Amino acid sequence: MSYCKTDCIERPISRGFAHLGRFVGRYPWWFLIPPLIISAGLGAGFYFLEDRESNNIDQFTLKNGPAKTEKAYIKEHFPQGEEFSSLRLYTDGTYASLIAVHPTNILTKEIFQEVVKLDQKVKQIQSEGSQKIFTDLCAKDRDLKCVSNPILDIISVSFFTSISGEEELDKISEKHILFFMGTYFVAIIVFIMFSLRLDCVRNKVWVATFGVLSAGLAVLSSFGLLLFCGMPFVMTVATAPFLILGIGMNDVFGMISCWQKTNVKDEVEDRMAETYKEAAVSSTITTLTDAFAFYIGLLIPFQSVQSFCMYTSTAILFCYIYNITFFGAFLALNGRREGSNRHWLTCRKVTPADEHKSNACSVGGAYDPETKKEEEMPMDIFFKKLYGPFLTKPWTKVCVILLYLGYLAAGIYGCFQIQVGTDLKNLAPDDSYVAHHYDNEDRYFSEYGPFVMLVIRDENFRYWNRCARESLNMCLNEFESSDMVAKNMTIFWLEEYEQYGRGAGLDLLDENVFIRYCSTFLNVSGLYQDVNISSGKIVSSRLFIPTVNITTATDEKNMLNFFRDTASTCGLNMDLMVYHPAFISYDQYAVITTDYMYDAVTSLLTTLLIHLLSIPHPCAALWATFANISVTVGVTGLMVLWDVHLDSISMISVAISFSVNFSADISYAFVSSGKKTANGKVIDALYSGGYPIVQGVVSTIAGVVVLSAAESYIFRTYFKIMFLVILFSALHGIVFTPIFLTFFGCCSNKQTQKSSNNQNQNFPDYSAVFVCPNCNHNVQMVLN
Repeated sequence: MSYCKTDCIERPISRGFAHLGRFVGRYPWWFLIPPLIISAGLGAGFYFLEDRESNNIDQFTLKNGPAKTEKAYIKEHFPQGEEFSSLRLYTDGTYASLIAVHPTNILTKEIFQEVVKLDQKVKQIQSEGSQKIFTDLCAKDRDLKCVSNPILDIISVSFFTSISGEEELDKISEKHILFFMGTYFVAIIVFIMFSLRLDCVRNKVWVATFGVLSAGLAVLSSFGLLLFCGMPFVMTVATAPFLILGIGMNDVFGMISCWQKTNVKDEVEDRMAETYKEAAVSSTITTLTDAFAFYIGLLIPFQSVQSFCMYTSTAILFCYIYNITFFGAFLALNGRREGSNRHWLTCRKVTPADEHKSNACSVGGAYDPETKKEEEMPMDIFFKKLYGPFLTKPWTKVCVILLYLGYLAAGIYGCFQIQVGTDLKNLAPDDSYVAHHYDNEDRYFSEYGPFVMLVIRDENFRYWNRCARESLNMCLNEFESSDMVAKNMTIFWLEEYEQYGRGAGLDLLDENVFIRYCSTFLNVSGLYQDVNISSGKIVSSRLFIPTVNITTATDEKNMLNFFRDTASTCGLNMDLMVYHPAFISYDQYAVITTDYMYDAVTSLLTTLLIHLLSIPHPCAALWATFANISVTVGVTGLMVLWDVHLDSISMISVAISFSVNFSADISYAFVSSGKKTANGKVIDALYSGGYPIVQGVVSTIAGVVVLSAAESYIFRTYFKIMFLVILFSALHGIVFTPIFLTFFGCCSNKQTQKSSNNQNQNFPDYSAVFVCPNCNHNVQMVLN
């Protein structure tokens, strides 16, 4: 009788890895040396690191956003003249902005006397190196005189310059490099400690060390390769090695666990074949989902996200390759040492231990005499004898389901509380003068928004025509009707020109008169920067509309949408455009939520396809994929409740959520188990995969927890994301997913299962029955 199976891909892959493992075990040096040579060659790419580093604020803004197109138009048609005007800059400009703070009233005679003294001191400042004085560097007016300096210091002062963002991002990188090295070292120590054994022969310290080295070589190779290729190295990439180390060591622990479950009396080649057959398929599943999750992140139009995803996904592939070659080769060499019963440190032969002797320094190589396998680790026994049976009890399942519903409710609630957008002060260190400046700006000037440029791009617009003016005035009235716009404060050269014309007795309704006197008026009034005149024709012009009551990210989003929508609807007879340098940052509001959802859905579909092809049972593949969705919802919701906004920094949470997939390992172990009941399969899956998950979780969190104390929002956000992803993935892997899997078995019949077991005891057991629409025999649901 036929039975339900989807192992037509998994089975040949598993056999292929068994052959590879046997080959690596037979010729380990062939796989140990080449990765070292490749890494040394590609690592030379770090020579270009300084050239590839990108600490520009633009990496956290939308690539090719509408505001950047608008900026290009302003730059072309309204170039910055010699006369300085902060209102008319198309970027943040090259000037300093300061906020003076006094606890009472600054408008007193005594305070202004102090201001004058300070202003004099400022004008005596000389720049380092070039010895230029204030008058050489100051912003100048049309007469080439310094613009009145706003640098005030009454009791406290905060300041900001056009290059402050880039300077502070550089400081973050320099300030935290030793911090990162220390954190990475802590993670490595924890990983190695997990491999300590009392048995002087079975000790896996060197194995774990080479596992860490394998991850390090992967980072060196992948980063060097991308640096050779010219890929920008943004600040967020600095956190990627923590993730690579966690993913790599999770696979390493899995391989060690499978190695320990092989027969110690077998030849190394046979043990390696069994290890690769069991561990490499699971590793392949996680690698494919990890890499695709990050490569999909390249579709998100933020440089900070794209660079992080490119470096991380490439490093994941290298880590996978090096694990099955470089690390596998050392595992085989270590197996030869164990096979000859040599000490893990001195490599000298020691007295073989039997089951009755203690593991002293001179005695080692203990194993279970019945199974001929290495002695079980305490945590393996815990999952097999205590935790697994406890988790599969009916009342435990009910409690876990209630716990899951509470988790899901909290995650969904948090998703509806999401705040969108990057607060620019978060890009600087906590103690930065930039953060102090933004705090004062929010505290004292939050109700005042930017002066938005309204640009008339229609070169055929008839400024002198009464009907055209009335149409334009109707648009201005529509803008000013909003509560977000200050009334009667619009700066418009045409209104000034009309007053000038009335005073001079000019008929500005006449085209020739209008054009003839326009240039003269603009030069006299100082508004010449607001009109682009070429060949006696007004190509474009602009006016400035002040905004108010812009205090939150939602207000910024609403203001941006209002101005753009109004410009597009009221300018049916003219070509209008709105712009302000802040719009470059505001553009993210229009796409960040949809891009986040698109990234999540695309990752979901890709992950589902990979799981269906690699996990030899469709329902287990569906549950593994559902776990990814559940983790992403929980991470997003709890991330928001933990005061993390959805921005170009936190958007990496989708890729990380899909990359850490402990549920896939458990699901694969579940369907590969030879047990006959669903509960038995779950206990067996936890026995084989539970401890590696715990090792990966504890080690990774121990490595990134130090980032929680970093004086940078960027790195603290990364810690929060990693902590939530690791925690929730582990919760799903060893709690939620096993419970859901016990509700379903795998479809087969006993005769087929018995035959399969006679052929290969390690072949996946499909004995438990399950509702399967593709099965040709009677099936039923079993709730254990």
